[in-house]
Amino acid sequence: MSSYYEKQQKRRLISSYFSVVLSIALVLFLLGLLGIILLNAKKVSDHFKEQVVVTIYLKENAKEIEIKQLEKSLAMSDYVKSTEYVSKEQAAEFMKAETGEDFMDFVGYNPLQNSIDVHLKADYVTSEHLETVSTEALNKKFVEEVSYDNDLVNLMNDNVKKISFWVLIISALFTVIAVLLINSSLRLSVYSKRFTIKTMQMVGATKQFIRRPFIWKSIRLGIIGASLALIGMAIVFYYLNQTFPELELMNNIVLVGLLFVVIFGLGVVITWISTHFATQRFLNLRTDELYY
Repeated sequence: MSSYYEKQQKRRLISSYFSVVLSIALVLFLLGLLGIILLNAKKVSDHFKEQVVVTIYLKENAKEIEIKQLEKSLAMSDYVKSTEYVSKEQAAEFMKAETGEDFMDFVGYNPLQNSIDVHLKADYVTSEHLETVSTEALNKKFVEEVSYDNDLVNLMNDNVKKISFWVLIISALFTVIAVLLINSSLRLSVYSKRFTIKTMQMVGATKQFIRRPFIWKSIRLGIIGASLALIGMAIVFYYLNQTFPELELMNNIVLVGLLFVVIFGLGVVITWISTHFATQRFLNLRTDELYY
C-alpha cells in the first residue's frame, strides 16, 4: 500500500514538473518569437520600402552619354540604393511575359520608352524625398517624365507607424502575461508542498533553509524550459533565414545572441523570484490557513 502511494506521489510530482517546464518553455518561446519580430521589424519595413520604384522615362533623343551620367550621379547619391536601365525592348519583353501576348503585333511598333528604375534607401522613401528626386530628374532636358506611386508610399509609411506602435504595446502586454503565467505555474507547484513547508518550519528549520531547495529546483526547471524555448527559437530563426534570405537576419547575429541570452536569463530570474515569493507566502501562513 505504501509502495503504491509512493508511486502515485512520484507520478504526480513528475506530472507537476512536466507541466511547469512546458508552461515555461511555451511562454518563453512565444516571448522569444515576439523578440525576433521586434528585432527585425525595421528590416521587414525597410525591405518593403525599398521595393518602391521611381521610374525616370527618357526621351527618344536622349544620348547614351547623358543616360550614363544620370545613372552615375544617381548611384553616387546618398539616398539611392540601386538603379537599373531598362530599354524599351526590355520593357516590351517584360509586358509580353506579364500579359502573355505581344502587343506590338496589334500596334505595329514599340510605343514604350527607355527608362531608369531607381530604388531609394528605406529612410528616404517619403513623399518629400521622392518629390526631390523627381524634380532633380525633370531638370534634365532629356527626361520626359518621372513616375512613382505616392499614395502607396504614404499608405506604407502610415501603416509602418501604426504597426510599430501596436507591436510595442503587445510586447509589453505579453511580457506581463508571460511573467504571470510562469508565476502561476510555480505557485501551484509550491502549493502542493505547502504542508511539507509548514512541517519543516514547525521543527525549527529557518525560512532560508526551507526556501533554498524549492528555489534551486525551480531554477533547474526554468533552465530546462528556457533551453527548450531556445531550441524552438533557433529552429524558427533558421527557417526564416532560409525562407527570406533578403532580410539578412544573420547580419544582426549579436542582437540575436543577446535576445537568446535575455530569454534564458528570464527563465532563471522569473522562476527564482516567483518561487521566492510563493514559498514566503506559505511560510507566513498559520497551519489552519493551509487548508483554504
